[in-house]
Amino acid sequence: MSGAWDDAAVSGTRLTDRVGIGVLTRLVDRDLVDEVLAGTGRTEKRSRLLPARVVVYYVMGLCLFFGESYEEVIRLLVNGLRFLGTWRKDWAVPTASAISQARRRLGPEPLRVLFERVALPCAQRGTQGAWLGRWRLMAIDGFVLDIPDTPANDSEFGRSGGKKNPAPFPQVKVVGLGECGTHAVVAARLGPWRVDEGVLAKALVTDFEPGMLITADRGFYAYRLWEAAAATGADLLWRMPDGPHLPVVRPLKDGSYESFLLDPKVRNRRANQRHRGSPVEEPAGIPVRVVEYEVTNREGKGEIFCLITTIMDPDEASAAELAAAYAERWELESSLDEIKTHQRGRGGVLRSKTPDMVEQEIWALLLTHYAVRHLMCEAADQADIDPDRLSFIRSLRIIRRQVTDQAGFSPSAPHKRS
Repeated sequence: MSGAWDDAAVSGTRLTDRVGIGVLTRLVDRDLVDEVLAGTGRTEKRSRLLPARVVVYYVMGLCLFFGESYEEVIRLLVNGLRFLGTWRKDWAVPTASAISQARRRLGPEPLRVLFERVALPCAQRGTQGAWLGRWRLMAIDGFVLDIPDTPANDSEFGRSGGKKNPAPFPQVKVVGLGECGTHAVVAARLGPWRVDEGVLAKALVTDFEPGMLITADRGFYAYRLWEAAAATGADLLWRMPDGPHLPVVRPLKDGSYESFLLDPKVRNRRANQRHRGSPVEEPAGIPVRVVEYEVTNREGKGEIFCLITTIMDPDEASAAELAAAYAERWELESSLDEIKTHQRGRGGVLRSKTPDMVEQEIWALLLTHYAVRHLMCEAADQADIDPDRLSFIRSLRIIRRQVTDQAGFSPSAPHKRS
């Protein structure tokens, strides 16, 4: 076999390095992968059948072709090279055991760091449905993934249901921060199923930024979490659970009102003072604005929504605008469903049988979903339409076909013979 690719082999370039994941390689390019591998100490000291960079793309390939076997996924990635005559005949498809060993050598850290480096908010100022005035609409939410039933996974992550009625599989809990307008998940934290979502959400606070409007369902509210989130400079719009009292300090012209959040420790102390008949001082709390409204279902039954926000001026965002913005939070739920159902497959269990590989697979799953959504956002911006009008399933199918049709397209230009 002769030609430019043989010259590359002669000059020491490994043909396995030509493996990419189609158009997604444009976002996760080989230079970035190499930089992350070096930074995480995964640069190899000797040539291998499956170099670390290839394993990174391979693990992402597993998340694109979830229903395929280990060996079939590597075949899908290299078939384009064979078709173009650019693959060495003496190279054999690695066994499942060899692939598993390569994944263990790589570990979860490179995929986590790659996700953190790549997954940035991607809505432009003109992206439809992504903004409320000057605020980028964001949301936090959580979901659970089933993982293989192995002693190691069960010990590390546990499962719901308790001893009397345990779930069939161990489970990992994921809480993500997503961009409502583009469905792009831009940050996440993982933990055992028994870890409260609020604990993982508190770890996500470091990813909040000024200019964001973070929405959250009532299951996330806690005084300390709100306090920490508000301190980041991001604005907040959270639904309140039943229980905390929100006194009316001052009614506002749009029907909302000013109130404050009281530290639970202070609230308990006040209750004890009342019980003893001692005088109670009215303490100061965290100022918030409250928006209350009713949502009726198809049967005509209503549900009261009580939202609190850090946006105190109705002229900046009216009660009606905030209620509409909160409804956009459901877009993140759609994103999580894309990961759980469409990308992974309905009822699918992750492949990995050890905790490190579970984490590696989840970071790859999130990275691959982000890459697909980023491309969809670019396409929507070019067509000047709302990204919601594009089908995730159809986009995923197109990218899968493109990966298998153009596997031979290098992340960087091949060396040519002069």
